[in-house]
Amino acid sequence: MGTLARLRVNARSLRKRYRWDEVLSAYLFLSPSIALFFLFKHFPIFYTLYLSLHRWRLGIVDRTFVGLHNYRLLITSDEFWQAVRNSLYYALGSIPLNMAISLTIALLLNRQIRGRAVFRTAYFLPTITSTAAMAVVWMWIYHPDFGLGNWILSTLGLPRIRWLYDPQWAMPALIIMGIWKGMGYNIIMYLAGLQNIPQHLYDAARIDGAASRACLRHITWPLLTPTSFLILIIAVINSLKAFAQMHVMTDGGPLGSTTVIAYYLYQHGFEFFNLGYASAVACVLFVVLLGLTLIQFKFLGPRVHYQ
Repeated sequence: MGTLARLRVNARSLRKRYRWDEVLSAYLFLSPSIALFFLFKHFPIFYTLYLSLHRWRLGIVDRTFVGLHNYRLLITSDEFWQAVRNSLYYALGSIPLNMAISLTIALLLNRQIRGRAVFRTAYFLPTITSTAAMAVVWMWIYHPDFGLGNWILSTLGLPRIRWLYDPQWAMPALIIMGIWKGMGYNIIMYLAGLQNIPQHLYDAARIDGAASRACLRHITWPLLTPTSFLILIIAVINSLKAFAQMHVMTDGGPLGSTTVIAYYLYQHGFEFFNLGYASAVACVLFVVLLGLTLIQFKFLGPRVHYQ
Protein backbone atom coordinates (compact mmCIF):
# COMPACT_ATOMS: atom_id res chain seq x y z
CA MET A 1 0.00 0.00 0.00
CA GLY A 2 1.38 3.33 -1.00
CA THR A 3 1.96 6.28 1.27
CA LEU A 4 -0.98 8.19 -0.17
CA ALA A 5 -3.35 5.25 0.39
CA ARG A 6 -2.19 4.88 4.00
CA LEU A 7 -2.78 8.58 4.62
CA ARG A 8 -6.30 8.29 3.24
CA VAL A 9 -7.05 5.29 5.48
CA ASN A 10 -5.67 7.10 8.53
CA ALA A 11 -7.68 10.23 7.71
CA ARG A 12 -10.86 8.17 7.30
CA SER A 13 -10.33 6.41 10.63
CA LEU A 14 -9.66 9.72 12.36
CA ARG A 15 -12.88 11.19 10.96
CA LYS A 16 -14.85 8.20 12.19
CA ARG A 17 -13.23 8.45 15.62
CA TYR A 18 -13.94 12.18 15.90
CA ARG A 19 -17.49 11.61 14.67
CA TRP A 20 -18.14 9.01 17.37
CA ASP A 21 -16.52 11.28 19.96
CA GLU A 22 -18.86 14.09 18.93
CA VAL A 23 -21.91 11.81 19.09
CA LEU A 24 -20.88 10.50 22.49
CA SER A 25 -20.25 14.01 23.80
CA ALA A 26 -23.64 15.17 22.49
CA TYR A 27 -25.48 12.34 24.23
CA LEU A 28 -23.56 12.93 27.45
CA PHE A 29 -24.63 16.58 27.47
CA LEU A 30 -28.21 15.61 26.56
CA SER A 31 -28.48 12.76 29.05
CA PRO A 32 -29.89 14.85 31.97
CA SER A 33 -32.62 16.26 29.73
CA ILE A 34 -33.34 12.84 28.22
CA ALA A 35 -33.57 11.30 31.69
CA LEU A 36 -35.98 13.97 32.92
CA PHE A 37 -38.02 13.71 29.73
CA PHE A 38 -38.34 9.95 30.12
CA LEU A 39 -39.09 10.22 33.84
CA PHE A 40 -41.91 12.76 33.53
CA LYS A 41 -43.20 11.96 30.03
CA HIS A 42 -42.74 8.34 29.01
CA PHE A 43 -42.58 6.57 32.37
CA PRO A 44 -46.09 7.77 33.41
CA ILE A 45 -47.50 6.41 30.13
CA PHE A 46 -46.12 2.92 30.72
CA TYR A 47 -47.01 3.07 34.42
CA THR A 48 -50.60 4.01 33.55
CA LEU A 49 -50.79 0.99 31.25
CA TYR A 50 -49.44 -1.15 34.09
CA LEU A 51 -52.02 0.21 36.55
CA SER A 52 -54.87 -0.36 34.10
CA LEU A 53 -54.25 -4.10 34.41
CA HIS A 54 -54.63 -4.03 38.21
CA ARG A 55 -57.32 -3.40 40.77
CA TRP A 56 -55.90 -0.68 42.97
CA ARG A 57 -57.52 1.92 45.17
CA LEU A 58 -55.63 4.93 46.45
CA GLY A 59 -54.32 4.36 49.96
CA ILE A 60 -54.04 0.58 49.57
CA VAL A 61 -50.53 -0.76 49.11
CA ASP A 62 -51.41 -4.09 47.50
CA ARG A 63 -52.39 -4.24 43.84
CA THR A 64 -54.33 -7.17 42.40
CA PHE A 65 -53.63 -8.16 38.82
CA VAL A 66 -56.96 -8.43 36.99
CA GLY A 67 -55.83 -8.40 33.37
CA LEU A 68 -58.40 -6.81 31.06
CA HIS A 69 -61.15 -6.74 33.71
CA ASN A 70 -61.07 -2.92 33.96
CA TYR A 71 -61.47 -2.65 30.20
CA ARG A 72 -64.44 -5.04 30.25
CA LEU A 73 -66.08 -2.93 32.93
CA LEU A 74 -65.34 0.15 30.85
CA ILE A 75 -66.95 -1.21 27.69
CA THR A 76 -70.10 -2.33 29.52
CA SER A 77 -70.50 0.92 31.48
CA ASP A 78 -73.42 3.13 30.40
CA GLU A 79 -71.82 6.10 32.17
CA PHE A 80 -68.67 5.72 30.08
CA TRP A 81 -70.59 5.69 26.81
CA GLN A 82 -72.55 8.73 27.95
CA ALA A 83 -69.22 10.47 28.57
CA VAL A 84 -68.11 9.46 25.06
CA ARG A 85 -71.28 10.92 23.54
CA ASN A 86 -70.85 14.12 25.54
CA SER A 87 -67.23 14.44 24.38
CA LEU A 88 -68.27 13.97 20.74
CA TYR A 89 -71.07 16.51 21.22
CA TYR A 90 -68.61 19.03 22.61
CA ALA A 91 -66.07 18.39 19.84
CA LEU A 92 -68.55 18.52 16.95
CA GLY A 93 -70.24 21.57 18.40
CA SER A 94 -67.10 23.59 19.07
CA ILE A 95 -64.48 22.73 16.41
CA PRO A 96 -66.29 23.75 13.18
CA LEU A 97 -67.67 26.97 14.66
CA ASN A 98 -64.34 27.84 16.26
CA MET A 99 -62.43 27.39 13.03
CA ALA A 100 -65.00 29.27 10.94
CA ILE A 101 -65.21 32.24 13.32
CA SER A 102 -61.43 32.33 13.77
CA LEU A 103 -60.81 32.37 10.02
CA THR A 104 -63.37 35.14 9.50
CA ILE A 105 -61.84 37.34 12.19
CA ALA A 106 -58.30 36.59 10.94
CA LEU A 107 -59.29 37.71 7.42
CA LEU A 108 -60.61 40.96 8.87
CA LEU A 109 -57.56 41.54 11.05
CA ASN A 110 -55.24 40.84 8.13
CA ARG A 111 -56.43 44.02 6.46
CA GLN A 112 -54.92 47.45 7.03
CA ILE A 113 -57.35 48.73 9.66
CA ARG A 114 -56.83 51.19 12.48
CA GLY A 115 -56.06 49.61 15.85
CA ARG A 116 -55.27 46.21 14.34
CA ALA A 117 -52.64 45.41 17.00
CA VAL A 118 -55.12 46.23 19.78
CA PHE A 119 -57.73 43.88 18.31
CA ARG A 120 -55.17 41.10 17.91
CA THR A 121 -54.14 41.45 21.54
CA ALA A 122 -57.73 41.54 22.73
CA TYR A 123 -58.65 38.37 20.87
CA PHE A 124 -55.56 36.54 22.14
CA LEU A 125 -55.97 37.47 25.82
CA PRO A 126 -58.53 34.71 26.65
CA THR A 127 -56.08 32.10 25.38
CA ILE A 128 -53.42 32.98 27.95
CA THR A 129 -55.92 33.45 30.78
CA SER A 130 -56.54 30.65 33.25
CA THR A 131 -59.45 28.44 32.22
CA ALA A 132 -60.62 28.13 35.82
CA ALA A 133 -60.68 31.92 36.25
CA MET A 134 -62.58 32.40 33.00
CA ALA A 135 -65.00 29.64 34.00
CA VAL A 136 -65.91 31.59 37.14
CA VAL A 137 -66.59 34.70 35.06
CA TRP A 138 -68.77 32.74 32.64
CA MET A 139 -70.71 31.26 35.54
CA TRP A 140 -71.79 34.81 36.37
CA ILE A 141 -72.66 35.43 32.72
CA TYR A 142 -74.83 32.29 32.72
CA HIS A 143 -76.52 33.07 36.02
CA PRO A 144 -80.26 32.42 35.49
CA ASP A 145 -81.44 35.51 37.42
CA PHE A 146 -78.98 38.38 36.86
CA GLY A 147 -76.52 37.01 34.30
CA LEU A 148 -75.53 38.89 31.15
CA GLY A 149 -76.74 36.06 28.92
CA ASN A 150 -80.33 36.20 30.10
CA TRP A 151 -80.24 40.01 30.09
CA ILE A 152 -79.39 39.92 26.38
CA LEU A 153 -82.17 37.41 25.75
CA SER A 154 -84.66 39.56 27.65
CA THR A 155 -83.60 42.62 25.65
CA LEU A 156 -84.30 40.69 22.43
CA GLY A 157 -87.68 39.56 23.76
CA LEU A 158 -86.60 35.92 24.14
CA PRO A 159 -87.36 33.71 27.16
CA ARG A 160 -84.77 33.24 29.86
CA ILE A 161 -82.66 30.06 29.93
CA ARG A 162 -81.37 28.18 32.94
CA TRP A 163 -78.05 27.73 31.20
CA LEU A 164 -75.93 25.56 33.47
CA TYR A 165 -78.91 24.07 35.31
CA ASP A 166 -80.74 22.70 32.28
CA PRO A 167 -79.45 19.40 30.77
CA GLN A 168 -80.49 20.64 27.33
CA TRP A 169 -78.52 23.90 27.53
CA ALA A 170 -75.55 23.06 29.76
CA MET A 171 -73.37 21.63 26.99
CA PRO A 172 -74.17 24.41 24.46
CA ALA A 173 -73.22 26.90 27.17
CA LEU A 174 -69.86 25.17 27.63
CA ILE A 175 -69.36 25.07 23.86
CA ILE A 176 -69.87 28.84 23.62
CA MET A 177 -67.36 29.38 26.42
CA GLY A 178 -64.89 26.95 24.80
CA ILE A 179 -65.12 28.72 21.44
CA TRP A 180 -64.44 32.08 23.07
CA LYS A 181 -61.54 30.64 25.07
CA GLY A 182 -59.73 28.94 22.19
CA MET A 183 -60.50 31.39 19.41
CA GLY A 184 -57.49 33.64 20.00
CA TYR A 185 -54.94 30.89 19.35
CA ASN A 186 -56.60 29.92 16.08
CA ILE A 187 -56.77 33.57 14.97
CA ILE A 188 -53.03 34.00 15.49
CA MET A 189 -52.37 30.78 13.60
CA TYR A 190 -54.55 31.87 10.69
CA LEU A 191 -52.94 35.31 10.65
CA ALA A 192 -49.51 33.69 10.38
CA GLY A 193 -50.77 31.56 7.51
CA LEU A 194 -52.35 34.53 5.72
CA GLN A 195 -49.20 36.60 5.96
CA ASN A 196 -47.22 33.71 4.50
CA ILE A 197 -49.22 33.79 1.25
CA PRO A 198 -47.31 35.68 -1.48
CA GLN A 199 -48.96 38.97 -2.40
CA HIS A 200 -48.10 38.59 -6.10
CA LEU A 201 -50.65 35.76 -6.37
CA TYR A 202 -53.44 38.16 -5.44
CA ASP A 203 -52.06 40.83 -7.78
CA ALA A 204 -51.99 38.39 -10.69
CA ALA A 205 -55.53 37.20 -9.92
CA ARG A 206 -56.87 40.78 -9.84
CA ILE A 207 -55.19 41.55 -13.17
CA ASP A 208 -57.04 38.53 -14.60
CA GLY A 209 -60.30 39.97 -13.25
CA ALA A 210 -60.82 37.66 -10.25
CA ALA A 211 -63.15 38.96 -7.56
CA SER A 212 -62.46 38.82 -3.83
CA ARG A 213 -64.58 35.71 -3.41
CA ALA A 214 -62.65 33.93 -6.18
CA CYS A 215 -59.35 34.89 -4.56
CA LEU A 216 -60.57 33.53 -1.26
CA ARG A 217 -61.69 30.26 -2.83
CA HIS A 218 -58.81 29.58 -5.21
CA ILE A 219 -55.83 31.23 -3.44
CA THR A 220 -56.43 31.89 0.24
CA TRP A 221 -58.19 28.69 1.24
CA PRO A 222 -55.91 26.22 -0.63
CA LEU A 223 -52.77 27.88 0.74
CA LEU A 224 -54.26 27.92 4.24
CA THR A 225 -54.86 24.17 4.30
CA PRO A 226 -51.59 23.45 6.21
CA THR A 227 -52.66 25.90 8.91
CA SER A 228 -56.22 24.56 8.98
CA PHE A 229 -54.91 20.99 9.18
CA LEU A 230 -52.71 21.83 12.17
CA ILE A 231 -55.52 23.73 13.90
CA LEU A 232 -57.91 20.82 13.33
CA ILE A 233 -55.53 18.27 14.87
CA ILE A 234 -54.89 20.44 17.93
CA ALA A 235 -58.59 21.27 18.29
CA VAL A 236 -59.63 17.60 18.22
CA ILE A 237 -57.10 16.72 20.90
CA ASN A 238 -58.03 19.69 23.11
CA SER A 239 -61.78 19.15 22.77
CA LEU A 240 -61.62 15.46 23.71
CA LYS A 241 -59.49 16.17 26.77
CA ALA A 242 -61.47 19.23 27.91
CA PHE A 243 -61.88 19.20 31.67
CA ALA A 244 -61.44 22.47 33.56
CA GLN A 245 -64.63 24.24 32.46
CA MET A 246 -66.75 21.13 33.14
CA HIS A 247 -65.21 20.72 36.57
CA VAL A 248 -65.61 24.35 37.62
CA MET A 249 -68.88 25.31 35.93
CA THR A 250 -71.10 22.21 36.07
CA ASP A 251 -69.24 19.50 38.00
CA GLY A 252 -70.31 17.08 35.28
CA GLY A 253 -74.02 17.86 35.62
CA PRO A 254 -76.86 18.39 35.41
CA LEU A 255 -77.79 14.71 35.19
CA GLY A 256 -74.39 13.88 33.68
CA SER A 257 -75.05 15.98 30.57
CA THR A 258 -71.57 17.55 30.71
CA THR A 259 -69.58 14.57 31.99
CA VAL A 260 -66.95 14.18 29.28
CA ILE A 261 -64.25 11.50 29.12
CA ALA A 262 -61.62 13.57 30.92
CA TYR A 263 -64.02 14.42 33.74
CA TYR A 264 -65.15 10.78 33.93
CA LEU A 265 -61.49 9.82 34.35
CA TYR A 266 -61.07 12.44 37.09
CA GLN A 267 -64.13 11.19 38.95
CA HIS A 268 -62.96 7.59 39.15
CA GLY A 269 -59.35 8.50 39.86
CA PHE A 270 -59.63 11.34 42.38
CA GLU A 271 -63.17 11.11 43.75
CA PHE A 272 -63.76 7.34 43.86
CA PHE A 273 -59.99 6.59 44.19
CA ASN A 274 -60.29 3.68 41.75
CA LEU A 275 -56.95 4.28 40.06
CA GLY A 276 -56.88 1.01 38.14
CA TYR A 277 -60.16 1.76 36.39
CA ALA A 278 -59.18 5.40 35.85
CA SER A 279 -55.92 4.26 34.25
CA ALA A 280 -57.92 2.10 31.85
CA VAL A 281 -59.98 5.16 30.90
CA ALA A 282 -56.77 7.12 30.33
CA CYS A 283 -55.37 4.37 28.08
CA VAL A 284 -58.57 4.25 26.04
CA LEU A 285 -58.52 8.03 25.68
CA PHE A 286 -54.90 7.88 24.52
CA VAL A 287 -55.71 5.23 21.90
CA VAL A 288 -58.73 7.20 20.67
CA LEU A 289 -56.72 10.40 20.28
CA LEU A 290 -53.89 8.56 18.55
CA GLY A 291 -56.33 6.85 16.22
CA LEU A 292 -58.14 10.06 15.32
CA THR A 293 -54.83 11.80 14.65
CA LEU A 294 -53.66 9.00 12.35
CA ILE A 295 -57.02 9.02 10.53
CA GLN A 296 -56.71 12.75 9.94
CA PHE A 297 -53.21 12.33 8.54
CA LYS A 298 -54.39 9.45 6.36
CA PHE A 299 -57.45 11.09 4.79
CA LEU A 300 -56.83 14.82 5.14
CA GLY A 301 -53.06 14.93 4.83
CA PRO A 302 -53.01 14.30 1.04
CA ARG A 303 -55.43 17.20 0.54
CA VAL A 304 -53.11 19.72 2.17
CA HIS A 305 -51.34 22.11 -0.21
CA TYR A 306 -47.88 22.86 1.17
CA GLN A 307 -46.79 24.98 -1.80
